[in-house]
Amino acid sequence: MSRPLEGITVLDMSRVLAGPWAGQLLADLGARVIKIEHPERGDDTRGWGPPWLAEDDETERVAAYFLCANRGKQSLAVDVASERGQALIRQLAAGADVMLENFKVGGLAKYGLDYASLKALNPRLIGCSITGFGQDGPYAHRAGYDFMIQAMGGLMSIGGEPDGMPMKTGVAITDVMTGLYATIGVLSALHERERTGQGRHVDVALLDVQVAALANQALNALVGGVSPERHGNAHPNIVPYQAFACADGHLVLTVGNDAQFSRLAELLGHPEWALDPAYATNAARVGSRAELVPLIQAIFLTRRRDEWLAELEKRGIPAGPINTIAEVFDDPQVKHRGMQRTLQRGDLEVPQVACPLRFDNEPALSEVAPPRLGQDSDAILAEMGLTVEDIARLRREGIVR
Repeated sequence: MSRPLEGITVLDMSRVLAGPWAGQLLADLGARVIKIEHPERGDDTRGWGPPWLAEDDETERVAAYFLCANRGKQSLAVDVASERGQALIRQLAAGADVMLENFKVGGLAKYGLDYASLKALNPRLIGCSITGFGQDGPYAHRAGYDFMIQAMGGLMSIGGEPDGMPMKTGVAITDVMTGLYATIGVLSALHERERTGQGRHVDVALLDVQVAALANQALNALVGGVSPERHGNAHPNIVPYQAFACADGHLVLTVGNDAQFSRLAELLGHPEWALDPAYATNAARVGSRAELVPLIQAIFLTRRRDEWLAELEKRGIPAGPINTIAEVFDDPQVKHRGMQRTLQRGDLEVPQVACPLRFDNEPALSEVAPPRLGQDSDAILAEMGLTVEDIARLRREGIVR
């Protein structure tokens, strides 16, 4: 299957998660992605273990963290702090379509590798800069990390139990969302370039993304004039829409409208709830949360989780189990959709989680496993016109690996 971005070349100078996530998605969509890495340590996340893949093989050992965001890429290990390394990057940028980077603001300018300098060489180049706080403003000079941004961007203030500590999410979700917004920006700029022939610079900040992704909670505050409180696993605007304990575990109940609540009331043996003015509408149920939720909870404790789930499914009332990660990949729907994949890198099997996009029922997924550090350096440099002797000299000088 041909993929949408075939023929597009991406120079990925990012590391850790937000930028690499965007680069991996572009690779899944068919772009050629050349990942620029430090010749000694590579992307920071190569060492963010355990767990490790191939822990007993020094040449193959790599942290699982790195493997989650670097599928489909070629690895060119080059020292961008050296003049010769900078010249190589400029040569690559001259023929590239997109450059991704997440250096601190101004960090690439001292090397002459900032977007303005590279666009002067290649007016069609699209640049995407991912930072904690954006290219301007009082915080622009600061480094940004997902955990810190979840705190500053309001997400932690609405996560956790009402009487407990504010909580971050279990995944670096702001990084992931920033990678997605970065990809949207790049794709938009590529589309515009078809009309104008000119590249664009895309400025994506983790804090901006986190604020934008507050979604209904942001509008709850702006419309209501009060910052939302923490509700644990409950929803601020819908009732009942939360986790409930059963006799042997927990389930999540997501009643999204009054008809579903009427069916739930009947299942729980209280059809009169659907007619009670205190519970009949969602707005009423939100107001009566403190009275209604304990009544529902007491009934759920009388039966086992899977018994309840079967009854809820039978009546078209949305609910689901709280799965562990292992249980997720054993779920029949997840298996059917092929979300767990394995890619080969030589004799090594590399576990992967598939890209969720499908085109004409074909998954958008690169078949190339995350690379070893510098795995493609020789091939890329030779393609650029360097001789075997040139490459050997760069190796001796520590400029490439």
